[in-house]
Amino acid sequence: MHVPTLEDILDRAHVVALPMAVRFRGVTTREALLIDGPAGWGEFSPFLEYAPREAAAWLNAGIEAAYLGLPAAEGAVEVNGTVPAVPASEVEAVLARFPGVRTFKIKVAEQGQTLADDISRVNRVRELRPDAVLRVDANRGWTVAEAVEAERALSATGPLEYMEQPCASVAELAELRSLVATPIAADESIRRAADPYEVARREAAQIAVVKQAPLGGVRNLVRIGRDLGLELTVASALDTAVGIDAGLVAAKLTGSRAAGLATQRLFLEDVAPERTLADGSLPVTRTTPEPERLHGLRAANERREWWFERVRACYPLLRGNTEVVSDANG
Repeated sequence: MHVPTLEDILDRAHVVALPMAVRFRGVTTREALLIDGPAGWGEFSPFLEYAPREAAAWLNAGIEAAYLGLPAAEGAVEVNGTVPAVPASEVEAVLARFPGVRTFKIKVAEQGQTLADDISRVNRVRELRPDAVLRVDANRGWTVAEAVEAERALSATGPLEYMEQPCASVAELAELRSLVATPIAADESIRRAADPYEVARREAAQIAVVKQAPLGGVRNLVRIGRDLGLELTVASALDTAVGIDAGLVAAKLTGSRAAGLATQRLFLEDVAPERTLADGSLPVTRTTPEPERLHGLRAANERREWWFERVRACYPLLRGNTEVVSDANG
């Protein structure tokens, strides 16, 4: 495969804006650039705060899916439900979006909220789904001392499967791991790190939460996951249905724990129909966005041009940064 030209990528691009059912990571509308490639559809949707050097990995993931094609995988993947940092009174409505799901990831440490809010949210999930496995995600929101306090409070009424990225630095994760019984999972310390292997070298976590787009695509994720030597949870980066395709393949190939890939249920609308959950699992399939949905969800012209400029800024950074590029030139 040859690296596609910038012009070809943009000629095949569709920019969409998906309304969220629940505010998530401060986002109420999720924008993405989708690529209708010769090998399938790919997605480029780095979060707005990602600079070009980080966002280039997301472009590589989109190119991999659209031009190289995803690795072969089939079957189904068990998934977790995601509970945003909503008030406890809204938890029941969120859980209803995830029928048959047996594992839930609950967002905690939201800016402007308190530990009491987190306790209420977690306990409400326990009350409504007493047999479910619970994991919490702090997105680097706590100091070590705060994380120790939170771990004791949140596990007082039942065990947690793990705490995801409770603190910002690898050194803090390593310190925290020695202080609490609940396992530690690393997310941002892997996907946003110049050296994704530091977590493993310093034994700072027992689990790696990995996302195919920030790591440069499915093939890179599989390689990094293997080299880390940690248990894996493959998760979504709030992907559209197109990006979820790649996540499901990655989860299947790596033997992921219950994967964070049911996030399509956090959208009011998507570019393809919502996958059907069967016994808490999603099928590994390829998505073809529906033309009427692409048209109805198309972003405003100024946002379309903004995303095109992001592609233009990332494209020169692909060489040497991506497995697709090295495969194509190798």
